[in-house]
Amino acid sequence: MERWLLAVETNCADPAREDEFNRWYDEVQVPDMLEVPGIMRATRYENNSPGEGQGKYLTLYEIETEDIGKTMALEFEHTLKKAEQGRSSDLKVIVAASIYRQISAPVDSR
Repeated sequence: MERWLLAVETNCADPAREDEFNRWYDEVQVPDMLEVPGIMRATRYENNSPGEGQGKYLTLYEIETEDIGKTMALEFEHTLKKAEQGRSSDLKVIVAASIYRQISAPVDSR
């Protein structure tokens, strides 16, 4: 089983509604993504001073799968289904999304 990382940079379309955006992301978006087979964990980060073209928010999704193409196709279908159910947000602006294959085991400082 291979391990992958899906990195998604986002911005909030309306800075006056960032609290609402973050609540939606934490309570709806992340749990919905974790329903996709193979997506094991999600962690969100905030960049307090993003440069031009960077997202203020970064979500890292950890994936374990035998077939990343199939997993990402399932994720795409799942996202469309959730959008049809009204679970998307007009506040989410995707700046960038990248998929990385893990090539070494994690290393601790200890």
